[in-house]
Amino acid sequence: MKRELVERELTPEGPSRGQGIKDPRPSRTVTVNLAESPLAWLHARGHLSDQLRDAGEALRADYERAQLSASITMRWDPVRVKSTGDRGLSPNERQIAARQRFDGAIKAAGRGLEDILWRVVCAGEALPEAEKALGWPTRSGKLVLKIALERVADYYRIA
Repeated sequence: MKRELVERELTPEGPSRGQGIKDPRPSRTVTVNLAESPLAWLHARGHLSDQLRDAGEALRADYERAQLSASITMRWDPVRVKSTGDRGLSPNERQIAARQRFDGAIKAAGRGLEDILWRVVCAGEALPEAEKALGWPTRSGKLVLKIALERVADYYRIA
């Protein structure tokens, strides 16, 4: 796994945050791996089982294969005439198949669960930021994410 370590200052939570009031406590720093996904972070700390991590990685892989993320520039990929893998499918057919799997997995997760699933697994948002963006209570996202990943694991038949 690629490592991109940086030092980040820990900021105190509470009413003094962001209001120009200095915290009397000395600041602390923590080393953060920017290359680690939120899904990998949860798994490494025992919050997700191997099955749920694999389900999330399968969903993310289909998201990337289907090229669903926003593109901000022209694609300079070389034009391929022959397909050499993936059961003889052309690149366009592989992209369409990945899109169908992704849509099926999101549908299997169910209404109300796809938001946290997409934010954490596909967009790479940290769980606290996703909870805040969705207006959810703190620490509720992990439970909802686990439920969504269990359904995705069933969809991908990951045991």
